[in-house]
Amino acid sequence: MLSHLRFSSDESRGRRYPEPEHAYRNPFQRDRDRIVYSRAFRRLENKTQVFAPDLSDHFRNRLTHTIEVAEIARTVAGVLGLNEDLTEALALVHDVGHPPFAHAGEEALDREMQRYGERFNHNVQALRLVDMLESRYPRFPGLNLTFEVREGIVKHSRDLTPGESPALDQYLPELRPPLEAQLIDLADETAYNAADLDDAYDAELLRPEDIAAAVPVYAEILETVETSFPGATERERFHESLRHLIDGLVSGLIDGTVASARAAGVQNVEEVRQFPSRIVRFTNDAGATSRELKKFLYQRVYSSSELSEDRVRSMEQLERLFGYFMAHPEMLPGESEPGDARPVHRAVCDYIAGMTDGFFLKTYTALLGSSSV
Repeated sequence: MLSHLRFSSDESRGRRYPEPEHAYRNPFQRDRDRIVYSRAFRRLENKTQVFAPDLSDHFRNRLTHTIEVAEIARTVAGVLGLNEDLTEALALVHDVGHPPFAHAGEEALDREMQRYGERFNHNVQALRLVDMLESRYPRFPGLNLTFEVREGIVKHSRDLTPGESPALDQYLPELRPPLEAQLIDLADETAYNAADLDDAYDAELLRPEDIAAAVPVYAEILETVETSFPGATERERFHESLRHLIDGLVSGLIDGTVASARAAGVQNVEEVRQFPSRIVRFTNDAGATSRELKKFLYQRVYSSSELSEDRVRSMEQLERLFGYFMAHPEMLPGESEPGDARPVHRAVCDYIAGMTDGFFLKTYTALLGSSSV
């Protein structure tokens, strides 16, 4: 549908450290493989998405969520005729900068970094990981990913403003990213809306009827499913309704993006970049449904008392461990070696942000006592 707006691998601005081309993998396929083989990607397996794993072993974690985002994003890219390899690499890397304990961990780290005149943002942290903190190759630091993947990391959820950060000015802040990068944010939104409903249902925080009361489109889907499968269990009908919900959102993303591109009149990738706003979007109906889902999830799930207690405890623990390492920087492992140019607070932030939930609790208990404090 939009193959004329496809970003070609041959148009890549290349890597920070030049490398010879591979015999049978294009640059974005190599990026995908480097991401998958990185430690940061593997650690996603033990980082909370929304629900802590001690409640159930069926909940999503950051890794399974990432796989779901990649599946949705690659499907949309394929239908639209965009570059599936670039899209997949961007989807797989989009969450590697998340710290332990989901958004509670990000908020706590940001609060700590503000004490030193800096901020913590998981997208910028992902860039730090792939540019310098990963250490696998003797010829260069980091993973040496292509410019387009690194640009997509920092522009995952918003466009940049020229001058807002000298470190990010190299990523064309005055321009929009290619459509492949624009896709990831709404694929992410689609994935977590459905997944968080599913996990919240398993956690017994909601019933299908609760969603139907708040989201009219879901009410129509649920009624159709109940009529079509009267003998099915509630759980089976619920999962069937989620399948239809995802399908509707993905179709809305495809149709909305095609209509938006046609209305914009863009004819090539450069015109996509120069356009004053992002082109990838939902249809009006799908966008309204997504907003209703997010509002419902915030009210019934993210702000629930069942999650609030864990959130507060996790933030307090993270702040205490951060303070401990600031007072005892000699306790930092090899990440802060002699000659490390990072200030101590940045080394502490990098170390804690890279921890899995389980390793954080193990470290906290060893250094500060009971992890229940």
